[in-house]
Amino acid sequence: MNKAFIIGRLVRDPDFRLTPSGVQLCRFTIAVDRIPKQENQTADFIRVVTWRRLAEICNQYLKKGKLVAVDGRLQIDSYEKDGEKRYSSEIVADGMQMLDRGTDDAQKAVATESSPSFDLV
Repeated sequence: MNKAFIIGRLVRDPDFRLTPSGVQLCRFTIAVDRIPKQENQTADFIRVVTWRRLAEICNQYLKKGKLVAVDGRLQIDSYEKDGEKRYSSEIVADGMQMLDRGTDDAQKAVATESSPSFDLV
């Protein structure tokens, strides 16, 4: 089973675009603290991709520094650059929940609409 679940803060604002066929795509990177924290590195930087309606929601509500939970699957791709084989990994998100405290009704609506697969309290 390939299932990933991470909690962390956005490193920068999401990058939203449409594919040539018109499908919504949103990419962002999350800094996830290591536990226990290591001496030289305190976080891993994990790339996330969302599609369609979830991509629209992420683009509209997520900003740099926001605390989010993401669940989905880990995807690892390989490619060649300068004759050398390289690998990249990212989480293809099925759900997202904003975890920052706030009273904004839009934030509450996003949390319930975009993340039917898990509920954090």
